Amino acid sequence: MRVLGIDPGTRILGFGFVESQGSRLALIEAGALELERAAPDLPGRLAAIHRELFRLIERMKPDALAIEEAFHGRSAQAALRIGEARGAALAAGALAGVPISQYPPATMKKALTGNGRADKSQVAHMVVRLLGLSALPTRADVSDALGIAICHCFRAQRSAAGLGL
Repeated sequence: MRVLGIDPGTRILGFGFVESQGSRLALIEAGALELERAAPDLPGRLAAIHRELFRLIERMKPDALAIEEAFHGRSAQAALRIGEARGAALAAGALAGVPISQYPPATMKKALTGNGRADKSQVAHMVVRLLGLSALPTRADVSDALGIAICHCFRAQRSAAGLGL
């Protein structure tokens, strides 16, 4: 199963493709969309999210898309902006016909580290370990996106084994 993980943002959006075969995980591709370079205004950045993710989906052909749910501890304004970025990403996945799953940050952290309150460095280190990488991803957005993809792979494995979520 090939999963596209997304860490949404209106300035930087992290993405990562993870392939899962049984209990083996492999990094296929990962990166960040630097949206302020794409457009100076929010509507332009949202259009860039939709356009670029749709292109990635068409090229990489994931079996599933997993996206981080908005974290409620941020300011109301930040939560609204994240929600807008999530909407653009969800629309790209839906338009491409890719099944979509959404996970709260604590669920992803617990799946990777065993601790739902793990910090970003703990998540990044587990991403490196689980994917057999030689170095940490250069951006936390990318680590989080890969973490979301890995979380979905774990959930799908448990579901297929009849172990529930």
